[in-house]
Amino acid sequence: MDLTKITRVYLIGIGGIGMSALARYFIAGGFDVAGYDRTSTFLTDELKHENCDIHFADNIRQIPGNFKNRKNKNETLVIYTPAIPENHCELIYFRKHNYDILKRSEVLGLITKDTKGIAIAGTHGKTTVSAIIAHILKQSDLDCTAFLGGISKNYNTNFLLGKSDFVVLEADEFDRSFLQLFPYLAVITSIDADHLDIYGDKKTLKESFKQFANQIPEGGKLLIREGLDFNCFTRHELEQYTYSLEGEADFYARNLDIKDGLYVFDIVTPGKTIEKVHFGFPGLMNVENAVAAAGVAWVLKVPPETIRKALLYFNGVKRRFDFQIKTDNLIYIDDYAHHPRELKACIHSVRELFPGKKICGIFQPHLYTRTKHLAGDFAASLDELDELILLDIYPAREMPLEGVSSKIIFDKMKLQNKTICEKNKLLDLIRNKNFEILITLGAGDIDKLVDPIKSILLNKNH
Repeated sequence: MDLTKITRVYLIGIGGIGMSALARYFIAGGFDVAGYDRTSTFLTDELKHENCDIHFADNIRQIPGNFKNRKNKNETLVIYTPAIPENHCELIYFRKHNYDILKRSEVLGLITKDTKGIAIAGTHGKTTVSAIIAHILKQSDLDCTAFLGGISKNYNTNFLLGKSDFVVLEADEFDRSFLQLFPYLAVITSIDADHLDIYGDKKTLKESFKQFANQIPEGGKLLIREGLDFNCFTRHELEQYTYSLEGEADFYARNLDIKDGLYVFDIVTPGKTIEKVHFGFPGLMNVENAVAAAGVAWVLKVPPETIRKALLYFNGVKRRFDFQIKTDNLIYIDDYAHHPRELKACIHSVRELFPGKKICGIFQPHLYTRTKHLAGDFAASLDELDELILLDIYPAREMPLEGVSSKIIFDKMKLQNKTICEKNKLLDLIRNKNFEILITLGAGDIDKLVDPIKSILLNKNH
């Protein structure tokens, strides 16, 4: 498909973090952009302020007239996500009238086809690594365009427009979406069991990552986390590197310490060591993410001093270890963690930063299938808390599965201090509790409760 012949773009599911970044790309390009989403969010509010026509009912009559003008339908591109059901009225309408319809991943493939794409893949860590890489490149002479899976605090957006050929984007393994990409450089952060409703087992998931790595063209580059069975990705015509937190790899952190609330460390590279890096984004997993991003920058020949300075001034990503309250008496952190390994890493990082303090976590499981397949792993990770408040499963794109609820996690846990709470009763529960450290965790709509929780906690502590 030739995007140069398109003048209008309609996005079904425009309020998602990935779709809204695409919308911003087309708005920046001067396209007429409109779309549908199920609910209003801060992202749809922002897009409306950017002259984007958005509605919230699956109603063909609400599609703007110029998008329904079938005489010019060859100038209209319709984009949708896998989260949109097949019986969606607007999607059916556009299909019935033979509009050009593509998935989000297919459009990203078209956009990046003739660029130097930098694609970050992995079952977790994608957004943070992408955001750090984009920040380093923005602070360097290379520049970049970036499609981010979160809101960069440095730029207060999930889309950055650059003037160079470099495009940073996340390579999503869900629905095998990343197989639409043929990046110049790829990073693989992790391959943990996830999306088993799509892949069936971890072996098939891993094969899909291998296929993704094999789509890097000759002369391209691959950076992979040490320990991910590197040999299965090997292709002789690729430049290949490994990274790790502190273990031996091509890139790793050395002399790691905490001073004045910042991580201080050296980054060992295949060339000269980047010494005395200061990095303020909390959590050892984020130090490892910084090493990965620095590795990409080093491979692209960004000067060490530029890498060091960019890491010092990296402010983080919203909903990634996101401090809402930080006082001597109370800590409140919001985090997107929704996989057992992410939960464990987040909880361990909190313990590392605040030893001896009691941690209460509020967790909203995301997807029935993920809960079913990983219930035992979720239970083991959440057992690391001192107290758990467990919410109902956020279904996202899924229909309920018989016998699958938050209770299957709850029943597998050893932790005694735990409770299941309906979401609409959570705020009342919080009003009657005292916390030393509170973490909200999950990828669903728990983020809508962050401001009300913060308000309650601040009022109680004044």
